[in-house]
Amino acid sequence: MTKKVLVQLFLLAGAGVVSAADTVASGGSMAAATFFGNSLLASGIGIGLAAGGCGIGMGLVISSAIQGIARQPELQSKLQTPMYIGFALIEAQVLYVLFLAILFIYANPFAAKVVG
Repeated sequence: MTKKVLVQLFLLAGAGVVSAADTVASGGSMAAATFFGNSLLASGIGIGLAAGGCGIGMGLVISSAIQGIARQPELQSKLQTPMYIGFALIEAQVLYVLFLAILFIYANPFAAKVVG
């Protein structure tokens, strides 16, 4: 497990270095390259943490719903609706993080201060 995580972080950091090298090669400054490389790295880590939290949250929701239905089968219809609403709210959090990651990679509001 630990090796997989380290390899993925290494590959993610490598993507940031490649992005930085591309920026410098096209005439950009090293500060801009570092800034955009770090933005790429932070976006990837943020999406990874959000996806992991989403998986854990959805697992807990479905586990609780199944336990409740197993204990009182007549409440199945009353337990399913809040479960689906919970799924939607959990998944919406991941979509917000994805939106912010895309924003920071492609339309970063702080890029003008770094690039000049």
